[in-house]
Amino acid sequence: QESVLFPNKIDTEQQSVVLVKRLLAISVSCITYLRGLFPESSYGTRYLDDLCLKILREDKSCLGSFQIVKWIQGCFDALERQYLHIAVLAIYTNPKEPETVTELYQFKFKYKKEAPQMDIISNKMNFVNGVCSEDIKQASSLLIRKLYLLMQNLGPLPNDITLTMKLFYYNEVTPSDYQPPGFKEEVGPTDLLFDGDPVNLKVGSVSTGFHTMKVKVTTENKRMGRVESNLIQKNGPTEISHQGLDYDEEEEEGSTEVQK
Repeated sequence: QESVLFPNKIDTEQQSVVLVKRLLAISVSCITYLRGLFPESSYGTRYLDDLCLKILREDKSCLGSFQIVKWIQGCFDALERQYLHIAVLAIYTNPKEPETVTELYQFKFKYKKEAPQMDIISNKMNFVNGVCSEDIKQASSLLIRKLYLLMQNLGPLPNDITLTMKLFYYNEVTPSDYQPPGFKEEVGPTDLLFDGDPVNLKVGSVSTGFHTMKVKVTTENKRMGRVESNLIQKNGPTEISHQGLDYDEEEEEGSTEVQK
């Protein structure tokens, strides 16, 4: 059943984009399920070895989960075009201040400009640019498991919350009027502010040779009760500006400007 979730081989860009889309959909589903945001009827079930995954489906009886599925499909469109830089799923409590968030999830994407070369083809595994399909599968599995563990150990959210999703693009390749299905251009302030004492958690990343996807969570310090300390990234920003969203200590390169 694992191969249904993750392709057995990643030796084309198309197989890689399928994997990245599934990782995004599984991650968002996991977050919404374990944070108790939607009813059981909004999810189907898949298994990753011994791990039971709940995956969002188009449940028209629940407008909230139906909207999230539409957002994920919009992300797929931007991923296929290689426009999408960061997708941010944010949770806020005051409908009048959607820019002041209490928890947020970042999914950051990178694309290789040139196609990887096949280095070695062995009977057991395909190697792409030194990345082996089995390693990719293990990294994917580890990312989902860490996210599940984190979500199960975070303290509860406030009662009345609203979800929003913001997309940031690679400006140099994205047409200025591009909006994926389900999204509209944002008017007003674009920076996000964190309400409370934020903690940044690096969940992990998966790199296929064609795409890299990184997942980060920012949550309120007081929800951190049972979370393992090795996940915590010190010095989280209180103002999550574009640079704060996009900041990676180990790999700053040019052209990280973002737009709505």
